[in-house]
Amino acid sequence: MPIGTRDDEAVMKRHYTAPLRHCLFPLAMSDLHSAFVQAVADSKQLPERPDNMTLLKIYALYKQATEGDASGERPGFTDFVARAKFDAWAALAGTGADTARQDYIDLIESLK
Repeated sequence: MPIGTRDDEAVMKRHYTAPLRHCLFPLAMSDLHSAFVQAVADSKQLPERPDNMTLLKIYALYKQATEGDASGERPGFTDFVARAKFDAWAALAGTGADTARQDYIDLIESLK
C-alpha cells in the first residue's frame, strides 16, 4: 500500500504518536517506515515459528517501535504470558523508536 493513503495515515496516528527523533541510520524516515511495515508483514510469513524467547523479542521491539516505553501496571504473577511480554518490552525502556524499528527489521531478516 503506498504511503499517504487514509489507512496509512490512520496507522501513523494510532502507532506513531511519539515525537520524531533524529534517525541514526542511512535510511530516510520514509524508507525506514516502509522497511518496518514490510518486516511486520514478513514476520507473519516466516518459514518456521521462532522459539518463545525470539517471539518475546519480536513483540518487545514492535511495541517499543510503535508505542515507546512500556506503560501501565506490570501483570500479576499468575498471568505468565502477559508478564513475560511486559517484562520483555520494559527491558527496552529508553530505546528510540528508530532504533527499535531497525532492530525489528534486522531480527525478521535474520529469521527468513
